[in-house]
Amino acid sequence: MSAELRSNFLRTQIQSDLDAGRTREVVTRFPPEPNGFLHIGHAKSITVNFGLAEQFGGRCHLRFDDTNPEKESQEFIDSIQEDVRWLGYEWSGEVRFASSYFEQFYEWALHLIDSGLAYVCDLSAEEARRYRGSLVEPGQNSPFRDRSASESRALFEQMRAGAFAEGEKVLRAKIDMAAPNMNLRDPILYRIRDVAHHQTGTAWTIYPTYDFAHGQEDAIEGITHSICTLEFEDHRPLYEWFIEHLPVPHTPRQIEFARLNTSYTITSKRQLKQLVDAAVVTGWDDPRMPTIAGLRRRGYPAAAIRHFCEEVGTSRSDSMVDVAMLESAVRDHLNKTAPRAMCVLRPLRLTLTNLPNESVLSLPNHPADEAFGQREVTLSQVLFIDRQDFRESANKQFKRLVLGKRVRLRGALVIEAERCETDAEGNVTHVFARCITLAPGTDPEDGVKPKGVIHWVSADHCVPAVVRCYDRLFSQEAPGRCDDVLEAINPESLVVVENAVVEPMLATLVPEEVYQFEREGYFVADRYEYHSETPVFNMTIGLRDNWSSPND
Repeated sequence: MSAELRSNFLRTQIQSDLDAGRTREVVTRFPPEPNGFLHIGHAKSITVNFGLAEQFGGRCHLRFDDTNPEKESQEFIDSIQEDVRWLGYEWSGEVRFASSYFEQFYEWALHLIDSGLAYVCDLSAEEARRYRGSLVEPGQNSPFRDRSASESRALFEQMRAGAFAEGEKVLRAKIDMAAPNMNLRDPILYRIRDVAHHQTGTAWTIYPTYDFAHGQEDAIEGITHSICTLEFEDHRPLYEWFIEHLPVPHTPRQIEFARLNTSYTITSKRQLKQLVDAAVVTGWDDPRMPTIAGLRRRGYPAAAIRHFCEEVGTSRSDSMVDVAMLESAVRDHLNKTAPRAMCVLRPLRLTLTNLPNESVLSLPNHPADEAFGQREVTLSQVLFIDRQDFRESANKQFKRLVLGKRVRLRGALVIEAERCETDAEGNVTHVFARCITLAPGTDPEDGVKPKGVIHWVSADHCVPAVVRCYDRLFSQEAPGRCDDVLEAINPESLVVVENAVVEPMLATLVPEEVYQFEREGYFVADRYEYHSETPVFNMTIGLRDNWSSPND
């Protein structure tokens, strides 16, 4: 994949390293924790790390920071690999795992102990919090800080052998309990965890912390530029302390950038998991979720997501990006790439009283691009139109079918409504209209032109379909700030239409094909549930932004 990428401070700094000879080949990495599905924020990190390697002719590794097996699973590992590939990227070499380096981490932990820079501590978690101090008060040294190196080594080896219970002991670095940066106040390097690991099984009963493992993984793999989001800026001094005090084969450089925050969205894995566990959504790949898998199932094109991430830019300042910018990128892309078809979401029977016989019309698949070709659609005496496109009486602003008024059927004839039938509740059940023209595309001879155009399908040549109409999952701009994220759920985020009807060709697609349903929006054949008997479509995006613009 190639792209013209705009300059930003990351590219400037990397170019400076290359020019100065500090770097010969750029090597970056994308290092997700396999404890959930990737979301739109990760898409930004993916485009940054893979994009930098691509621009400078370097390499990008995919590495799983799998140091917390209690929350990790193979399902998440598989989904992350699929997401990266779907976005259009391929990593260098094999997939890498932090767990592959566990033995090396252990040896380096022993090195710190032997150097007097780490010790085994017996403080409970609550005691350790008290000893740590606060942002305005220095911490206190643990009473176990002055243990001899030989005693700490023996205890650490026993920790590995499973001699102690969880929480009974930890291994801590010996740095500075009075450091203004809380991350340097004797951070934990290893915890006891009596849990099997998805890669190493039961080989280990102690696991390194993320902070201890992360920099060393970069050093082992020869990463030149460790690109992180701003929340890791305060961790950089610790990252560099480990690199300085361990016999690592390489010295990476950590650089931070602002993470992607979008309105009407949450990207906290804890909160996303809450939505899944509470069955607010059907799973991590629910089309309303901001996960990459959810966006894919909703029909968002990978190219549009990449374009959005590039347009947002890369900076050092945290900000909130209007999610409408992503939606606009999707609309712009699909307007050019999605063929057109007709779907009636709320069918109302319409009979053309004077249509002499049915005919097959040839309609363009895209009004602005002849390369999309033509499709055949049958015009018959009995049609279905959308219930919202008919009124018995209406003001001049209503540009659709009204008794005594004219409209054009999309790609077909001009008709005029004559009468309608209603049920006992007064609901219109059947409309009767006469054809004013009998040749598609022609205007009435009497000069009275129709005021609008409506879409339709033949009642005898249509296929029933299920259409899921999706909207934003949250009705509040910053749902993450709510005490309970469930309170911000948009009750109209999903409306399922069970009795829609579509053109027959829409039953011959392959999953993930996206079409514009004329006058309705863009819809995708569901990745898992689409089949020819009753096709299932997910609404990708409307034709316009209804959150900032009124309906027509």
